[in-house]
Amino acid sequence: MMKRDNLSKRIAMSLFGVIICAISVGIFKIAALGVDPFQSFMAGLDAIVPIRFGTLYVLTNAVLLLFALVFDRHYIGIATFINLFLLGYITQFTYDFLQTLIVDPSVTVRVICLVVGVVIICFGSAFYMTADLGVSTYDAIALIICNTWKKGKFQYVRIITDVICVLLGIGLFLLSGGLFSQIPTIAGIGTIITAFFMGPLIEFFNVHIARPFLKGRG
Repeated sequence: MMKRDNLSKRIAMSLFGVIICAISVGIFKIAALGVDPFQSFMAGLDAIVPIRFGTLYVLTNAVLLLFALVFDRHYIGIATFINLFLLGYITQFTYDFLQTLIVDPSVTVRVICLVVGVVIICFGSAFYMTADLGVSTYDAIALIICNTWKKGKFQYVRIITDVICVLLGIGLFLLSGGLFSQIPTIAGIGTIITAFFMGPLIEFFNVHIARPFLKGRG
């Protein structure tokens, strides 16, 4: 049975990880060079649905949560609900705040924001993953398809779900009146980096910071 102090530390790590990841998404939005695949979908949805991003994020993930609860609730935990209720609102706050500090950023500033966003999201993800108290509702979809339904290997299923998210995001963005030339702001180099190249950096933070923190005292 998990000791209470260990559980408290895991919850704190989950909360910290979600907050950091949410801040990073706000930074990605300022960079406007592409966000992660699920956020590409959310960006397209946000462009066409006239409600605040934070509320839209909660509603969208609540639908995905129902999917997970019906087919395999094993992947749902405390961290799932922390992600569901906090990430969207913190992302919106971060983006709104940064817009007051970084007005009409140059390409150089946008690239710097992208790099900072990648590092921060990997750092936050390491804490969120090491805490091991449940996955996001979106992550649960690929896990259920490959582990519960036995419909393929995770890495391939995840690529398919990511591609579907990006295509849906682009489609919704264009339907909202967005221009083809603006597509790279929601599905660009940042999307490619977050989809395929974050693993080693997350593992670095796992090994050197998140796991030692979990095993340490206090």
